Amino acid sequence: MDFSELAIPPGSLGVFEGQAMKLMAAWGGEDEMRPCHLVFVADNGILEEGVGKYPQEVTTLLAQNVAEGKAAVSCFCACNNIPYEVIDVGLASQEPVGRNRKVRLGTRNFLKEPAMTKEEYDKAHQAGREAVREKALLGANVFSFGEVGLGNTTTSAAVLCALSGVAPEFAVGYGANPGCHDVLLRKRQVVAEGISKHRQSMKSHHDIIRCVGGYDIAALCGAMEECAARSIPFLLDGFITAVAFACAAKNNHQVSRVALSSHLSREPGMKYALEMGGLKAEDVPLQAGLALGEGIGAVLGLTLLKTILYTARHMGRMEEIMGKMAQSC
Repeated sequence: MDFSELAIPPGSLGVFEGQAMKLMAAWGGEDEMRPCHLVFVADNGILEEGVGKYPQEVTTLLAQNVAEGKAAVSCFCACNNIPYEVIDVGLASQEPVGRNRKVRLGTRNFLKEPAMTKEEYDKAHQAGREAVREKALLGANVFSFGEVGLGNTTTSAAVLCALSGVAPEFAVGYGANPGCHDVLLRKRQVVAEGISKHRQSMKSHHDIIRCVGGYDIAALCGAMEECAARSIPFLLDGFITAVAFACAAKNNHQVSRVALSSHLSREPGMKYALEMGGLKAEDVPLQAGLALGEGIGAVLGLTLLKTILYTARHMGRMEEIMGKMAQSC
């Protein structure tokens, strides 16, 4: 696909031209989009430290809402004929929601002990890889990712700060508690204390996720690495997926080759996470103030890319216009 041949001024489709070219490069010439949206859901033990206003049970209710087709992302997917699946890698409920890949009933409180064991990290990471592998074998050639999990803006900020050295004051946001300054201050304190507690144990990004992260981050990281291994492009959603991306890209530079941004989250750490993975914040297509999770921004990104691909295939070429001009002279 050569955008320079289209009957438009060069570069007039902005960042979408670059994204479409990246998509096509990963596909190796294929141009039919067969998307799949994956939502990884899990609970986080750090919630007991006052980093959110809602009880942990809300995560399961939100995840059930997605699985039952009643959530925003479910509607986004239904409207655009995008298949999706909820994958339970660690909800704190005995009954699984969606596909059962439950590692444990939520992670541990990382101010008291590591969030997960090495075996648990491996299991969550593998669940992400398996989900992509299965859908790819069924024909999916582009993925979008989302998540549900109370407390995961705290775990994501902790992972990002440990990975990058950025101070919590610059990476921790309100999450699902906009305007609650007491929650923001507590989140910053918890992130700083957690990193200090586990500093000596965090030798790699695997260790960082294991010590202060969540099962959703581990699964997302695995899913992105599997996409890279199969040269399948994927779209990020917001802050949590961006942090998982930063970790995956640090482990495998090929991840950046197939990663596409969709929107810029309100969380202040989003830009740091994107740039750590090699994506520029100014190249993010949507700056709409989205802060829901679930992957609504990533699904919107898919629909925009589908529109760009259709346009590039069907619109007139500059050569045709020049030929008509020559005939009329």
